[in-house]
Amino acid sequence: MPAPAPHTSNRKFLGRLSLPERNFVADALRAETVGGVLLLVAAIAALIWANTPAKESYQSVLDFHIGPSALGLNLSLQHWAADGLLAVFFFVAGIELKRELVAGDLRDPKAALLPVAAALCGMVVPALVYALTNVLGGGSLDGWAVPTATDIAFALAVLAVIGTSLPSALRAFLLTLAVVDDLFAILIIAVFFTADLNFAALAGAVVGLGVFWLLLRKGVRGWYVYVPLALVNWGLMYNSGIHATIAGVAMGLMLRCTRHEGEAHSPGEHVEHLVRPLSAGLAVPLFALFSAGVAVSGGVLGDVFQRPETLGVVLGLVVGKAVGIFGGTWLTARFTRASLSDDLAWPDVFAVASLAGIGFTVSLLIGELAFDGDPALTDEVKAAVLVGSLIAAVCAGTLLKIRNAKYRAMVEAEDRDDDLDGIPDIYEQDNPAYHLRMAEIYERKAAEHRRLAEVTGGASDGDHGPA
Repeated sequence: MPAPAPHTSNRKFLGRLSLPERNFVADALRAETVGGVLLLVAAIAALIWANTPAKESYQSVLDFHIGPSALGLNLSLQHWAADGLLAVFFFVAGIELKRELVAGDLRDPKAALLPVAAALCGMVVPALVYALTNVLGGGSLDGWAVPTATDIAFALAVLAVIGTSLPSALRAFLLTLAVVDDLFAILIIAVFFTADLNFAALAGAVVGLGVFWLLLRKGVRGWYVYVPLALVNWGLMYNSGIHATIAGVAMGLMLRCTRHEGEAHSPGEHVEHLVRPLSAGLAVPLFALFSAGVAVSGGVLGDVFQRPETLGVVLGLVVGKAVGIFGGTWLTARFTRASLSDDLAWPDVFAVASLAGIGFTVSLLIGELAFDGDPALTDEVKAAVLVGSLIAAVCAGTLLKIRNAKYRAMVEAEDRDDDLDGIPDIYEQDNPAYHLRMAEIYERKAAEHRRLAEVTGGASDGDHGPA
């Protein structure tokens, strides 16, 4: 995919994307939306299962252990979901990050400044909100990282449910923001949630990743080579004490995401196309099924707003995310030469920032890591993540609905293709060939109109062609 055009002194923030970038964003978000709907269904199923007379069977399934004990991998199904299935999710996240770094917005430092600043502020402010709430309320600071994550799939599922058509520029901003957010979440997990290190296993994981990288550089092909090696690397990383999902990220970052001459797709694009359905359609929904099942009652919901740890999570997601992302975006645009697109207003940016408060998948994972050893508090924090994400979804959905008619008009203008050449007209308006085709279409319709007038003996009220 061509690199983004260099930014000029009057570059537009959230302006129209290039056609290749627009097509990539549309394809990526379409897949994320489907996965997000499955994630939503799985989360609802988990909540129903955990709050019916069959709740004991739900707990039995979570605690069922499987795997070779000799390799240190005799884990519960809940553990396999968090450490194993999410490694696939983070593998895809690693590929997305690599693509953004070499061919997307993050390749250009000027273009990367805004989403990086927005994502960074969107993690720092929720952490500060959580910390302040718990300092004042006398709670634990262990969960400071829980409200820092954004779940792009769940956010897009909410968009699919409420039927809002976001312009491609806003969707691209949300996608890039989520990619950067994932990077910081990965760093938080690696740095702050690493147990005692097993240096022998860590050395083995480093060697395994080195072999993975070398095989890629030598052009070796075949899933039967890489899948077993990936499983070995994951197992070694798990036993090293570093969270096993880091192995998935590392291998995703190693894939080449630029196309060589004659290639229709880069290896990274090809692998992402194959693995993304497994991640979005199986791995993440199963994680939600095994993680989102918390007992919900009036007492539990009341405790969410009374206990400082859970209240900090809710406020961090609902208030911290929106204020942090919007504030970081506004300050960056204010003190650089970027200006907001003429078609959008700052309330649109605030609505998307509010949508980023849906912090489901990674927030649940960090909640389990932060309060490991305290099952009761872990469940309460999970309930807080669900409540905070729901409030953020309702607030963002309301704000987006207010502007939905404007968004629909913008999307229709982006998609209009009067000359039926497969390229939206808005991307061809400066192309002389486009105007020639439009003139030919006008002349053809005018000739048809004249022939019709001759046959009917008078003027027709038919279409006189495009203006």
